Amino acid sequence: MKKITSFICMMVLAVMAFAGTAQAGERAGAFSISPYVGGYVFDDDDQSWLKEHRLMGGLRLGYDWTDHFSTELVGSYMKGQYASVDRHFGIYSYHLDLLWNFMPRTAFVPYLAVGGGGTTIRLKGPNSHDGTFNGGGGLKFFMGDNVALRLDARHILDFQNKDLDDNIANNWEYSLGLTFVMGGRKAVMAPARATAAPGGPPPAEQKAAAEPEPQPAPAAATEPTPGHYKYCITLQGEFDIDKAIIRDDLRNQIAQVGNFMKKYPTTTAVIEGHTDNVGSYNHNMDLSQRRAEAVVNYLVEQYGIDRSRLSAKGYGFTRPIADNATEEGKQKNRRIEAIIDCAFDVQQIPPPQRLCMSLVLDFDTGKADVKPQYRDEIAKVADYMKRYTTTTAVIEGHTDSTGTPEQNMKLSQQRAQNVVDYLVKNFGIERSRLSAKGYGATRPIAYNKTAEGRAQNRRINAIIDCVIQK
Repeated sequence: MKKITSFICMMVLAVMAFAGTAQAGERAGAFSISPYVGGYVFDDDDQSWLKEHRLMGGLRLGYDWTDHFSTELVGSYMKGQYASVDRHFGIYSYHLDLLWNFMPRTAFVPYLAVGGGGTTIRLKGPNSHDGTFNGGGGLKFFMGDNVALRLDARHILDFQNKDLDDNIANNWEYSLGLTFVMGGRKAVMAPARATAAPGGPPPAEQKAAAEPEPQPAPAAATEPTPGHYKYCITLQGEFDIDKAIIRDDLRNQIAQVGNFMKKYPTTTAVIEGHTDNVGSYNHNMDLSQRRAEAVVNYLVEQYGIDRSRLSAKGYGFTRPIADNATEEGKQKNRRIEAIIDCAFDVQQIPPPQRLCMSLVLDFDTGKADVKPQYRDEIAKVADYMKRYTTTTAVIEGHTDSTGTPEQNMKLSQQRAQNVVDYLVKNFGIERSRLSAKGYGATRPIAYNKTAEGRAQNRRINAIIDCVIQK
């Protein structure tokens, strides 16, 4: 038993050493398959006719009823041997177990287990059938969302039949294996960008792409709508590791959002949670969602903002704003974004960190020329940038899915560039403060199957960076 105890302790220490490098955990509704190998120690007294220590292998089939509770159907096999002679026989074990996982949403998941079943020993002549009860526990170290290294140890009470003097043997089992997890609580996936052909021209004038119409990705919270603006505030306060409790340094920053929304009661806001790339995709999605919800709750409880004006969205590490290769970059990515929807004249309020406008422009089919009648629309961007002279802007071009990807990516870039040129030539905005980016049809906000949807997708957005202020 000393060797077994030492082996288990070494494995526990090894798993704990690596536990901080991954994040995943249990998830309700998941099925699992867990092959394993290990050792089985028979009772010295009540089963002295068996050689004490044997190698074994088996398979566990599990289902997670909740994050904390799961059941497993277990089967194993070992080659038994008489203690006095070199004669072997097969020993089959089978049982149904109940597991309680504590810390279920971390990479390092300890658990306790109890179960019952039986053992069949295939001797020459009548087989021996014993009832068993087991109790113990183990550790799962998730190396990814769906794979875990698993260490398990059990104390097994073997209720022997009358051929074995009706004794209760105290046996031990230890094992090391892998757990493969499938399905379960639906992972929050990053919004899929449409990959069908982009396009601006209506279908009557240009042949549509032959590929199936993709479902539009949900528009980012910063996607502005005509007549409204998006007033964006970044909160960089720290959370404790793997927690969603708001600390004092973040409360002061949340005050900016709470006071603004109290002052302008028609505004609504999306609170976005973002993380760095340490840990698994699913864990960071869950963590960022919980942190965003914590900020929403704080705004409701401390500032009296009606909950109907707020929503929370976790993006995990899918939208970094800095390089995760450095600690400084990771810190910037661990943030909360407050995206406030405004339907009034934003020039009457102090500049936020970022302001997003949607420009209602119409281009001729297949062309990128800016028509003179849209001067007033573009003037909204120019007037704001003139008033706040340290701001910069990215002019984004977007199209519908008519045409080929190459054509429309080029077309969207040219349209965005022409708006930049118009701002420079007609309003005197320095070119160094402007840049153009074409996205083609990769970021639809509506279905391209209807004329109305295509019109919504053919758009120009101005994303104004107002972080540096005089």
